[in-house]
Amino acid sequence: MSTRPVAAIILAAGMGTRMKSDLHKVLHPIAGRPMLLHLVDTVASLSPERTVVVVGARREQVEAAVAPHGALTAHQAEQLGTGHAVAQAEAALTGFDGDVLILYGDVPLVSADTMRRMLDRLHDGDAPAAVVLGFRPADPGAYGRVIVDPGSDRIARMVEYKDASDAERAETLCNSGLMAVASRDLFALLDKVGNDNAAGEYYLPDIVMLAVEAGRHAAVIKTSATEVTGVNSRGELAALEGEWQAARRARAMAEGATLVAHDTVWFAHDTVVGRDVVIEPNVVFGPGVAIADGATIRAFSHLEGATVGANAEVGPYARLRPGAVLAEQAKVGNFVEVKKATLGKGAKANHLSYIGDAEVGAGANIGAGTITCNYDGFFKYQTVIGEGAFIGSNSALVAPVSVGAGAIVAAGSVLTRDVEADALALVRPEQKSKPGWAKRFRDAMTAKKKGS
Repeated sequence: MSTRPVAAIILAAGMGTRMKSDLHKVLHPIAGRPMLLHLVDTVASLSPERTVVVVGARREQVEAAVAPHGALTAHQAEQLGTGHAVAQAEAALTGFDGDVLILYGDVPLVSADTMRRMLDRLHDGDAPAAVVLGFRPADPGAYGRVIVDPGSDRIARMVEYKDASDAERAETLCNSGLMAVASRDLFALLDKVGNDNAAGEYYLPDIVMLAVEAGRHAAVIKTSATEVTGVNSRGELAALEGEWQAARRARAMAEGATLVAHDTVWFAHDTVVGRDVVIEPNVVFGPGVAIADGATIRAFSHLEGATVGANAEVGPYARLRPGAVLAEQAKVGNFVEVKKATLGKGAKANHLSYIGDAEVGAGANIGAGTITCNYDGFFKYQTVIGEGAFIGSNSALVAPVSVGAGAIVAAGSVLTRDVEADALALVRPEQKSKPGWAKRFRDAMTAKKKGS
């Protein structure tokens, strides 16, 4: 691969009106991450010297999204075509001497390997002025066409669909819009691009023919249609999400996980899944989840921002919220919610409990219906449960409170004070029985009802 510096220009100025949304098109998520940030992250793997995002409509949304990632922005005030959009990045690349990748914010899944292939082709011995990324879709539709010299990857002509002849439209090799161009060539060529075409726009692909006219040439490399699929509508977003999920599921299984009903499992962009993990049907992973080897995630569970240890078990119907940490062999069962809490090795909360802002020691057992009352309407407080403690069913632990190691909390207790190790905490009224009271009550109510 070339060692020349790399910069990326990502076009994200379009209106995205077909999304029918107040959110900018490129910020709609795939696998829990805005599609633009998928692309920014991939570009970052190439260690670019600069990344410039060209913004337009709703620019403040895009600027806020990319700022934490070190990207620069350039403003395209008028939508005058892709060539005009790229030209807006010239000031941001002042002083840069290297190779420029031109990408699209609504084409989020192009891989780092494909980007490298584009850059490598730019530096082959024949030194093309530009490298175009082409593909052959099932339906070429209204894509621009790439016509190459027979038996070669050299481009003879590139033409937008609106301006193509019937013979040119019969060509199935299409232009994805992605390019690699040396910075010293890019803006010099863009300065010569005109707008004498059906749309009256400045087309980026015109730089290819301008290079040919100047005695240079351009080359095309090919990739799959899936990799350069763009998003212009909610339907296309859903379709691309489906393609991403299918690829991620296949990868999880290839790496040693079992997905019982694979097409019902939904991963986030950063989900980590170990070997011999079993994932049952209808499991959803939000961002920030790591599952260690041998863990089991049972059906209908939802995990986000959680860490699940080796051979631990979650669900069915469990919810792990951000900050949930299950150590080795810990178990969270049906209808249990865990938030910002750690369950130690072998600890169990088998059913119908809320464990929030808590530390649960190894081997502790949380009975059904237990709640850590962590919020007083203004502040959050912590509950600490020691190793081997037993919390009886239907107990409420009013934080801040601690239960010592080996202690037992009787069922139905409401704890407001700490419990020392190995003690029994019994917090409920003494049970009383009034013989005959229930019958006398029923008789009195029956008579009252008859008299009314």
